[in-house]
Amino acid sequence: MASVTKEIIIEAEPAAVWAAIGDFIEGPVRMAPGFVTGSRPDGPDTRVVTFADGSVLRECLVAVDDDALRLAYAVVGGSLRPEHDNASMQVFPHGDGGSRFVWIHDVLPDALAPGIGAAMDHGLAVFAGTFGGHPARER
Repeated sequence: MASVTKEIIIEAEPAAVWAAIGDFIEGPVRMAPGFVTGSRPDGPDTRVVTFADGSVLRECLVAVDDDALRLAYAVVGGSLRPEHDNASMQVFPHGDGGSRFVWIHDVLPDALAPGIGAAMDHGLAVFAGTFGGHPARER
């Protein structure tokens, strides 16, 4: 299984970053406006996310941990139909009032990883502009 991990340092307090990330339905638009053009509920624990390039993903909420500032979800349909998918986003305190944002995406087949990684990079570049961050780096 391919695993893609991205990190970004954000100049905003963890609570402010978590307010966007932890909002399962509206979070994608709040995190990366313009890159993500829409996000709507599709059942109690599922959202449909629309991207500027026309891609549409159906994502299922796996877990929300408000104490750990962590959200986990899985792509379950839409433009991308992986055999397996699991992703998590987590916010950590960093320095004096900043945040470190870690995004991990595990996917099968492995061949999907480069495209997912590129989309994560693009999303994080927009996220950096939204919240005041430094360029993403891959681990």
